[in-house]
Amino acid sequence: MNVHKNARLTRHGRERIVRQIQSGQTPEAVAQAAGVCLRTVRKWVDRYQREGLAGLGDRSSRPRRLRQPTPQAVVEMIEQLRRQRWTGKQIAVEVGVSPATVSRVLRRLGLNKLSALEPEPIRRYEREHPGELIHLDIKKLGRIGSVGHRITGRRTGVINRNLGIGWEFVHVCIDDASRVAFVQVMPDERKESAVVFLEAAVAYYAKLGIRVERVMTDNGSCYRSKAFREACKRLGLRQIFTRPYTPKTNGKAERFIQTSLREWAYARAYNTSQERTAELPRWLHRYNWHRPHGSLQSKPPISRLGLDRDNLLRLHT
Repeated sequence: MNVHKNARLTRHGRERIVRQIQSGQTPEAVAQAAGVCLRTVRKWVDRYQREGLAGLGDRSSRPRRLRQPTPQAVVEMIEQLRRQRWTGKQIAVEVGVSPATVSRVLRRLGLNKLSALEPEPIRRYEREHPGELIHLDIKKLGRIGSVGHRITGRRTGVINRNLGIGWEFVHVCIDDASRVAFVQVMPDERKESAVVFLEAAVAYYAKLGIRVERVMTDNGSCYRSKAFREACKRLGLRQIFTRPYTPKTNGKAERFIQTSLREWAYARAYNTSQERTAELPRWLHRYNWHRPHGSLQSKPPISRLGLDRDNLLRLHT
């Protein structure tokens, strides 16, 4: 039972008042002892006499009868116009009722938000076979000088104390079809580091029996460089760029970065950057081999590779 925060009586308190009256105590004495007015005591006694114990329960504060309920024909017209994506004020002018009435009707119908009319379906795209396309991206992480505000919740003084400590650059790669990921922490985001990471990623997937065909990157200078372009050509890869200012084009990499930050980089208080980096291979192994993935029917990414038992035992290290 939801009791109002200022309520003096609960159902048991009301029953106690009734029993005290039945025992011969005066209504005035009972009211004074309960800290309520005399009219309240008489109200609960009268309800008990009419309805028994059921009459001591809370009742809805809604009026028994609305003075001017909105006619059903008006409600149906409001709903019809709303499904044509009319705004509340447009509907009010057309139907001849107040905007408040339209708002109340739409809220009751569950149509107060336009998103409730035609929920937009989730559009997911993915390549058919592992290796058809891999996504690359880079996330900049601050080096660890002390336990940060994401763990302690304290921001005062932390920024000034850690100024100039530098950055680390987390290069990430994720396969479009299987979601198998590869991550390395590099000292910078220059073209040399991007090339080294690309070569390591292609070698990692080759170890799993995946031949990479295409690589998608954003328009960062390291990916636009001649060195990276030549590396793609040497590895037999076709490079694809995302649309400018459209990060959702590379959404799988963006989403993986969010997951890695939440479950690895900011998951616990690391004492040093080296300690955080040392934890990365262990977390990445759990992600690829054991962690249920929402878009893979709660199966780990490695399940998409179709490896037999012998290969699983050989590669599961």
